[in-house]
Amino acid sequence: MKGLVIKNTGSWYTVLTDDGSTVDCKIKGNFRIKGIRSTNPVAVGDRVTISSPSTGGGQEGVWITEIEDRRNYIIRKSINLSKQSHILAANVDQALLVVTVVKPETSTTFIDRFLASAEAYSVSVILLFNKTDLLNEDEQRYQQMMMNLYETVGYECHAISAEKGDGVEELRPLLEGKVTLLSGNSGVGKSTLINRLVPNANLRTADISDAHQTGMHTTTFSEMIPLDVQCSMFNEPKGWLIDTPGIKGFGTFDMEKEELTSYFKEIFEFSKQCRFSDCTHTHEPGCAVLKAVEDHYIAQSRYQSYLSMLEDKDENKYREAF
Repeated sequence: MKGLVIKNTGSWYTVLTDDGSTVDCKIKGNFRIKGIRSTNPVAVGDRVTISSPSTGGGQEGVWITEIEDRRNYIIRKSINLSKQSHILAANVDQALLVVTVVKPETSTTFIDRFLASAEAYSVSVILLFNKTDLLNEDEQRYQQMMMNLYETVGYECHAISAEKGDGVEELRPLLEGKVTLLSGNSGVGKSTLINRLVPNANLRTADISDAHQTGMHTTTFSEMIPLDVQCSMFNEPKGWLIDTPGIKGFGTFDMEKEELTSYFKEIFEFSKQCRFSDCTHTHEPGCAVLKAVEDHYIAQSRYQSYLSMLEDKDENKYREAF
């Protein structure tokens, strides 16, 4: 029996089978995929084969026995276990990265790391700047500056207020017919946004910690939510939103230094003009990237993010809250 993994609680995987039923499944403790050491070898969005329910035992004893080849996925280094990865979602059409200028502030390093990882696995990203209703004039100018930066690089950006509903309806055409991963730091308003887009989803939300201006986790597991929750599961929904727990850091996984340049769009373009084909863009003479940074054609923040990812071979670096 085949189906789609629509929820991962850490202990169980809920699979929407091709006949429209949902089945809770487990995986064997030694389940591995193509040598990838992962904290979750099966991810939301995976197409899988499951065993038949045990005779007379209901759904007990149902196992995921096989995973179909993925066309892409978003992966990051696990915060808990060195040299292991955590797959956020598989087989996605796009990602919405929700970021905020205040309450909490999303760092450009976090944004750039997410974007580079998405580039590495061929996932397009749209940036959503949320909580615009909370911004004063200076913060509005800073947000517009950030949006201009990422739009210049080549990323679509939208300013929204999930709390007030501002700009949310304009997102619907971007989501229809697609599987969309929703990600971001804890507290940026992902659950509030989903409740706006899918009113019957009824996801829990929480206030920001006053002490640290950081988000508190309300989503504790990954789940695929159909955009039209009242549709019959026998019918193909209009699209899927993948809700994931908020993340503080985004450690890159399985990226070679010589590949990194191609995951920063503007750095890659200038790198074609470098004197040396193996230029690391850190110190070499005739480096077009360093010249572009000096001339402000490449933003200093983006270049610093590139440098920080070059240093990720340090096994402990990813543990920091980027």
